[in-house]
Amino acid sequence: MKPYKRTLLIIITALLPLSTSLAEDFVNWPNGAKAAVSLSYDDALNSQLDNAIPALNKYHFKGSFYLSVSNAPVYERLEEWRKAAKQGHELGNHTVNHPCRSSLPGREWVKPYANLDNYSLEQIEREIATTNAFLKAIDGETERTFTPPCIDDKVDNGKTSYWPILSKYFIGAKGVPMNLPKEQIELLMPSNVTGQQLIDFVSKAADQGHLASIVFHGIGGDHLMVSTQAHEELLQHLANNPKRYYVDSYVNIMRYAKQQ
Repeated sequence: MKPYKRTLLIIITALLPLSTSLAEDFVNWPNGAKAAVSLSYDDALNSQLDNAIPALNKYHFKGSFYLSVSNAPVYERLEEWRKAAKQGHELGNHTVNHPCRSSLPGREWVKPYANLDNYSLEQIEREIATTNAFLKAIDGETERTFTPPCIDDKVDNGKTSYWPILSKYFIGAKGVPMNLPKEQIELLMPSNVTGQQLIDFVSKAADQGHLASIVFHGIGGDHLMVSTQAHEELLQHLANNPKRYYVDSYVNIMRYAKQQ
């Protein structure tokens, strides 16, 4: 996936209001924590295996890694992804070919075979189902979450949203208020940011009782990069404040929210 912005990108509200819950329906986080924090990583990148997972393991945090399973770092480093799953990290669905809409601004990099504008609803569903099967072969799990490539939600030249099919395959999806009211979700897709900016984001979420859902890409390399220093500063802040933050994989956060 090419960078569509090189600066901090914050999406404050969910893309589609599948939930009509109001603020009074907010989930209370475990052990009195003020915020839930999901640390997730898109696209199955080498820098995630090289830099993100060792950093998460250092602080005993579980991350969520959303694999586009046709990407070379998946099949070239398959045993490392299997090891990450055994360590408790989540392997999430990010489709086979990472389809995005080429008709939107700044999307010249989208390959013809991965142009979501040319997909039918059946095509994107088959790609989602295929990825779930591939991931099960790696980690043996049957319950999974999803991050949509480019946060694009429409097929057939923008005529049809594929969000309604997601509940068939997933317990949760980034940007979609499954099991949580949309007012309780804050989504951050950072690039070229400081550690303090990341800390400010999770701190604001804690002030409001929200889910701080961070979608990283490259860590110290690759595209939409966040430096290893900034990433480490965030993890250190979270580790220093265990009563304030409930940090877990996205699938575990969604399981908890569903129980509520």
